[in-house]
Amino acid sequence: MSETEKFFSRANGLLDRLEKLLPQTTKICFDNGDASCWHYSHTNNRLMPIHRLSTITLDDLKCIDNQKNTIITNTKQFINGLPANNALLWGPRGTGKSSLIKALLNEFQGKGLRLIEIQRDEMKKLPEICDLLFEKKDRYILFCDDLSFEENDPSYKSIKVILDGSVKQTPDNVLIYATSNRRHLVPERITDNLDAGLIDGELHYGDSIEEKLSLSERFGLWISFHPFNQDSYLQIVEYWLGKMLDPNEFKKPETRQAALQWALQHGTRSGRSALLFSRDWVGKKCLENL
Repeated sequence: MSETEKFFSRANGLLDRLEKLLPQTTKICFDNGDASCWHYSHTNNRLMPIHRLSTITLDDLKCIDNQKNTIITNTKQFINGLPANNALLWGPRGTGKSSLIKALLNEFQGKGLRLIEIQRDEMKKLPEICDLLFEKKDRYILFCDDLSFEENDPSYKSIKVILDGSVKQTPDNVLIYATSNRRHLVPERITDNLDAGLIDGELHYGDSIEEKLSLSERFGLWISFHPFNQDSYLQIVEYWLGKMLDPNEFKKPETRQAALQWALQHGTRSGRSALLFSRDWVGKKCLENL
């Protein structure tokens, strides 16, 4: 092999290795018709099917009936081709926001509903994904869990464009459901209440605040979740103990006391806390009987 041939052979090998490192065009694969849920993979820029889904159901979610009814109605409108809104579910951790979206998929996946889970760091891919879904027959919810943006984070503009901020049409078969611990998705400070002034070098600081709030206001539905009181917390504990072990287990005084101590030790009375206590309690009871 001549020196010239060796050079081009090495050059082609180098180009092949470099090509693998370059960003690829986003791909989507719906070959498996049984998959109702996908997760966007940033490593190969494509949507990967998720087959082992959460088994949570709408009936499992207690003490959030108003929130359930609101999002169920909106989702029914959507899957029937009727006008529906993007939704922001916000509130404290463990109150059922993410579980409600998962339960919706389990409820409606046999009726044409599909879900694509997208991490916050991949928000910039939303326009590309929407383009790929434009002519699909099914109805797609783009699920952004625990969505929030730090101050001066420009990535929120991608989701802003999809919600309502571009001359380009967003597909009618696509909705965004997002959950967040922040009502406005961005940090809020005392100084944000100032309409104007020279703050952080910005002359019209009030305009900057309007820019921050404009994202959350583009969601047609704001569904708020709130901390559970003691009665609601115990009601959820009773449900899970009855489902996992025995409907009479909660009636025992020591069980109720243990559930209250669990909430006190973990600093929260939430649906998640009630579920975790129930798992711990049932596991110990079953272990005693081995």
